[in-house]
Amino acid sequence: MSEKNSEGKRSARERLAEERERQKARDKKRRGLIVGAAVVGVLGLAAVVGVLAASSGDDKSDSSAGPVVVPKGANGKDQLSLPLGKDSAKSTLTIWEDFRCPACKQFEDGYRSTIHELADKGQLKVEYHLATLIDKNLGGSGSLRAANAAGCAQDAGKFPAYHDVLYKNQPPETDDAYSKNAKLIELAGEVDGLVTDSFKKCVEDGTHDSWATKSNKAFQDAKLQGTPTVELDGKSIFGDQQNPLTPAKLKKMVEEANKG
Repeated sequence: MSEKNSEGKRSARERLAEERERQKARDKKRRGLIVGAAVVGVLGLAAVVGVLAASSGDDKSDSSAGPVVVPKGANGKDQLSLPLGKDSAKSTLTIWEDFRCPACKQFEDGYRSTIHELADKGQLKVEYHLATLIDKNLGGSGSLRAANAAGCAQDAGKFPAYHDVLYKNQPPETDDAYSKNAKLIELAGEVDGLVTDSFKKCVEDGTHDSWATKSNKAFQDAKLQGTPTVELDGKSIFGDQQNPLTPAKLKKMVEEANKG
């Protein structure tokens, strides 16, 4: 084989090897681009999912956003309490409660008739403050939805009766049945004349959601221990295991306070 032919073959082999190396480099680069695009795609999808999740969270947290619409006749500081009884009554019973709270139901079941009796006689006025603690502790929105519905009942002048119906029909604490507006409207049927188009719209629109949220914030700001919190003329009277409250004691305390 001539030297010239050897050089030609070697050059051909070298060119082929070089071309193979270049092809490998191109393949490696292409694979890198494909992997990079896939990573970007995954990250982009994650970002979209993250935005959707954040938006969903924002929607949930903002469900009670908007102007504070105070129920008609609400009173007390910042108009955050719903009244029972006559304004002329000398003594004031302040009750902080949550419609999903089992202990609140126990209190209502034990003291409802006594409270109504004292209020009807003009001896006691009651200020109900609504909290939404169970929603935060167990999840759900039944406390807020029920509080809003109670505000709607207040607009119709039927809060006390509806308040009692909600406690008499309170679901188990872990059952967020009051998150359903249809359930709250159904129970309103037990109160004569409450179920009207305006009441249903108020419940379904969440008219008093921001007001209920503000009421719950007031509860938190006051650093109260839990629900129910019951105060007579600003003094806590419920929850002392050493000196438990009874309906008879409540009557006596009110009588003594009115004498003073």
